[in-house]
Amino acid sequence: MHGGIEAYLLLGGNTGDPPATLLRATELVGERVGEVFARSRDHWTEPQGFDDHRLFLNVALGVRTVLAPEHVLHECLAIEAELGRTRQAGAGLGPRPIDIDLVLYGGLVVEGPSLQVPHPRMAGRRFVLAPLADIAPQAPHPQLGRSVLDLLLSLPILA
Repeated sequence: MHGGIEAYLLLGGNTGDPPATLLRATELVGERVGEVFARSRDHWTEPQGFDDHRLFLNVALGVRTVLAPEHVLHECLAIEAELGRTRQAGAGLGPRPIDIDLVLYGGLVVEGPSLQVPHPRMAGRRFVLAPLADIAPQAPHPQLGRSVLDLLLSLPILA
């Protein structure tokens, strides 16, 4: 694919077979969203916002897409559902086989009822920034004017 926007997705999951699920999700993103031009290494992390004994597998993808951000979100939600993710209104955070977040979409800022880009909590989340720094360390946060790597390095050191 030539042209298009460089978008960055974060994939994660901690139930079922996370490596196989994320591999299949990556294939489906390539088929439905756009050319996957980069994939981070695997990052295994503790769950954030809830207790669970299973670690999350997180990876970042760089995707070249011609889809609008809302359409990228629609495709990501459809892929999640196909891979066994069920969303319940008001259920909050919990274990899941797959989660796909649109973290960055070029330099665009989107403030909609169902989509916010850049992801509103990415700047404070190591599990987002570390995989993203693997593939796009210099990508700028369009609202903060700081690179992904700078944001990652500014987080508190883990004990």
